[in-house]
Amino acid sequence: MKSALLAAAAVSVLLAAPATAQNANQGVKIGILNDQSGVYADYGGKWSVEAAKMAIEDFGGEVLGHKIELVTADHQNKPDLATSIARRWYDVENVDMVTELTTSSVALAIHELSKEKKKIDIVVGAATSRLTGDACQPYGFHWAYDTRALAVGTGGALTKAGGDTWFFLTADYAFGYALEKDTSEIVTANGGKVVGSVRVPLNSSDFSSFLLQAQSSKAKIVGLANAGLDTSNSIKQAAEFGIVTGGQKLAGLLMTLAEVNGLGLQAAQGLVLTEGYYWDLNDKTRDLGERFFKRTGRMPSMIHAGTYSATLSYLKAVKAAGTKDPDAVAKKLKELPVDDAFAQGKVLENGRMVHDMYLFEVKKPSESKRPFDYYKLLATVPGDKAFFTVKESGCPLTK
Repeated sequence: MKSALLAAAAVSVLLAAPATAQNANQGVKIGILNDQSGVYADYGGKWSVEAAKMAIEDFGGEVLGHKIELVTADHQNKPDLATSIARRWYDVENVDMVTELTTSSVALAIHELSKEKKKIDIVVGAATSRLTGDACQPYGFHWAYDTRALAVGTGGALTKAGGDTWFFLTADYAFGYALEKDTSEIVTANGGKVVGSVRVPLNSSDFSSFLLQAQSSKAKIVGLANAGLDTSNSIKQAAEFGIVTGGQKLAGLLMTLAEVNGLGLQAAQGLVLTEGYYWDLNDKTRDLGERFFKRTGRMPSMIHAGTYSATLSYLKAVKAAGTKDPDAVAKKLKELPVDDAFAQGKVLENGRMVHDMYLFEVKKPSESKRPFDYYKLLATVPGDKAFFTVKESGCPLTK
């Protein structure tokens, strides 16, 4: 209860003045709900809030003749706390759309609440492909990436390159299970074999027993089905056990620019990973990256750029619909193409935004020419190959 009260107190309005009772149902209010103080704070956190602010500013600051308002809260990776905050936002504070939603257990809970309340949610930070699969719902969308796309990119590439035996260190909640499952299926489909796995509690400080199991498995690839600081810490501790020098290869199945930056190139060099965005891909990505850098001192990852895109796409849909009615907006989100500094893509009937994904290798320190010049592009994975089709997803809405 105490943490819930503290979190509620921490909710702050970042743009525009509070709506009056008279216009509360007219103006558009967007909520960023994510981890701002824990294991995923660098992965999304306040940087995602900044990305949403950029999108609102780029859109012009108002829609349907009213100022756009942004609120934010820290869910501390707790589904019950997140649900309490979102319920208040929906019932009392007239929030129209919630986005980012780091942590799959949180995203699944808010997905269900949004269905009940008939409110739009656009998941960016959470990974599980269930969001547009068996847990799909009419008002729910999934943006930057998912476990299937990560599995196809990193899992498929490493297996084809000879990494045909795998052992997983898996985060012990919905995200980890989905990432291990989706990657295992891709590994097997490409002729590989999963020789074992171990589940690791969220926010662990000691990975030694788990890494020793991975080492003794003799698997060619140790798949890190975790994220944020958990990934960074497992990589650092793997070096202490000589896992890579002993001949095994680490696969960061969900790593972003933020984690690579935290590790440093000396520790991260040679890692292969999949992201849906990199600031140095083209003129559009560089423009967004440089503007974000001027505001924050860092380049955006796919989570930050994805939050920018999700916020902008929602506002475009509201404008096109001429109303913020959730049914009308959801319809427009599925009709309008996505074409912005994050990606060019389309939204499927199940709410999945399909776009190209990119397979990268982390540069050696000697190859980097400036801060955040971290990636070498190995391959582009077309969106229709990276993500499940509507039929494959198992979304009951589309049957």
